[in-house]
Amino acid sequence: MPKFAVQDVKRYVKRTLVAIASVIVLFSALVVWAWHQRPEINDTGLHPQVVDNALETAVTVTWLGVTTLLFDDGETQILVDGFISRPSLLESLTKRRVTYDAPMINYVMNEYEMRRIAAIIPAHSHYDHAMDIGAIANRSSASIVGSETTANIARGAGVPEDQIVVASAGSPYSFGNFAVTLVPSLHAPIGLRGAVPLAGTVDEPLELPAPITAWREGGSYSIVVSHPQGTTIVQGSAGYRPGALDDVQADVVMLGVGLLGSLGRDYTERYWQALVTSTGATRVFPVHFDDQTRPFGEITLPPKLIDNFARTAEWLRDIRDTWDRDTQLYLPVFGEPVVLYPEQSPDA
Repeated sequence: MPKFAVQDVKRYVKRTLVAIASVIVLFSALVVWAWHQRPEINDTGLHPQVVDNALETAVTVTWLGVTTLLFDDGETQILVDGFISRPSLLESLTKRRVTYDAPMINYVMNEYEMRRIAAIIPAHSHYDHAMDIGAIANRSSASIVGSETTANIARGAGVPEDQIVVASAGSPYSFGNFAVTLVPSLHAPIGLRGAVPLAGTVDEPLELPAPITAWREGGSYSIVVSHPQGTTIVQGSAGYRPGALDDVQADVVMLGVGLLGSLGRDYTERYWQALVTSTGATRVFPVHFDDQTRPFGEITLPPKLIDNFARTAEWLRDIRDTWDRDTQLYLPVFGEPVVLYPEQSPDA
């Protein structure tokens, strides 16, 4: 090959490599920029519920991030989900093997006085709902109620068999004055081409450490938490089974909204109708709107690139005004007990 031709090839290769490197740098910068474009809580237009002079016997729920909810009537506590350890984004993306954060779980159980937990009930068995259920059960006498997948997560953590209940769908389970019914539902179709992410079951005891992909959905539920003071539905994922709740009357819905915005406004309207309009609920609290890769207690909304909760909140307000104008839409405050049935309290 002539000398000038070799030099031309070298120059061409060099320029190509520089161009490729420039594109990579630019793309990386754009990704970093987009990752930091997050709405603020104040951008949602939603506000906390305020109740004055609540009775000491009022039933409360405390939101602890994602869909971890502590119900309490002063005598008995029910924990929906159990997600305290919070693997980081890096651990999630690299499928690093993770285990529960024992010191954090000890701190949280002490800080929020989880001394009367009778039952732990995951909405489904993905890691962001069920990662810590075994560790919490082993620090209490609580029963774990859920699917066979949930049971195998508990068994992997060494939870005694007499604390594990494989739920019979539609049957109420009594804990103190609470009655809890698991109604079969569907996970939000937020995977590729409308699939459920990490679908499937856990068929053997899940021993830790394990990658977050080891936690499988295992079936999803609408959790109906009834009490003499009122009824609350917990929908841990933004999925629903048409008609499943037609015979349920509720006062409150804890409405899972994780990635709901990616499913579109029409889907969001059908979801609202299935969970709120059909049940007659008069108060709705969105949950599962925070970035689940952040440490426990750090409430940050996901990047707009992934899920624009401010836009979803606007949709929810508009849909409420169309179908259920008298229904109140509130935002829970992390770690603050919410009175679920304020009509039971004077001057509410």
